[in-house]
Amino acid sequence: MNIPHRALLAVAALVCATQAQAQITLYENDGLRGRSVTLNNGSANLAQRGFNDRASSVVVTSERWEVCESAAYRGRCTVLRPGQYASLSAMGLNDRVSSVRSVSRRATVAEGRYAPQPVAAEPDYRRRRDERVYQARVTSVRAVVGTPEQRCWTERQQLVQERGDNRVPGALAGALIGGILGHQIGGGRGKDLATVGGVVAGAALGSQAGRDRGGPQVSTQDVRRCTTVPGRHDTDYWDVTYNHRGQEHRVQMATPPGRTVSVNRMGEPRI
Repeated sequence: MNIPHRALLAVAALVCATQAQAQITLYENDGLRGRSVTLNNGSANLAQRGFNDRASSVVVTSERWEVCESAAYRGRCTVLRPGQYASLSAMGLNDRVSSVRSVSRRATVAEGRYAPQPVAAEPDYRRRRDERVYQARVTSVRAVVGTPEQRCWTERQQLVQERGDNRVPGALAGALIGGILGHQIGGGRGKDLATVGGVVAGAALGSQAGRDRGGPQVSTQDVRRCTTVPGRHDTDYWDVTYNHRGQEHRVQMATPPGRTVSVNRMGEPRI
C-alpha cells in the first residue's frame, strides 16, 4: 500500500513530538538547587555535558527515566518515575550518575528496579521555546499564612462530695487560699505558674482541713483542656486570581505578583 508523502511526514512529526515530551532535569546540589542540565533525548555519557558524577537531585517531568552509575548505561541503574527527587543519596547515586535515558512506555520494569516513590511533580511553568506570552490582569491576591494550631494540656481538678451538713467545701476554700498565696509568691513571667502551684497546694490543704472537720470528701481527677493559638505570621504562599480573555484563573505563587502575570494563550502561568 502506498502512503502519501505528506502523511508520512505527519506520522514522523507525531513520533518526534511524543519523544520530545520525555524530560529530566539533573541538579548539582540537593533540594533541586545549583547548576542544572535538562535532557529530552538522554545521554550515554554525561561527561559530554560537563555533568558526569555531579547530579545530587532530579526532577522527572514526564515518562520514566533510567539513571546509571557508568557511561553507556552500564553499572548499577535505577528507574525514576515522574516527580521530584530532592536527594539521590537514598538510592546510593549521589554524585555517581554518568548516563541517563528515557524508558519506553511499552517496556516492563520490575518493581525492584524503581527508585522510592517521588514527591508529586509540580506544574512546569517554564516558558516553552517560541511560545507567545501574554499579560493577564491580576484581580485579587491573598497571602496565606500558617493555619491555627490547637494546644492541649492536662489539669488536675478537685472533686468535692458533700457529707453531712457541712456546706463549705474544703477544696474550694483551699483553692482560693492557694490563689492568693500564688499571687504573693509569683512575679514577672513566673507569676501565673506560681499562682497555679499555689492553687494546687491550697486545694490539698483545704482537702486536709475538710477531712479534719469531718466535712466534704475530696478526690481528684485529670481534666484535658485545649485552646487554639494563631498560626505563624510569615506567608506560606500567595493565592493569586487573574483574568485572561474573560476567564478567571488561580495560581499559588511563592512571591507576591505585580499588576499582571505572564501566561500563555491557554492562560497557564509562565516564568
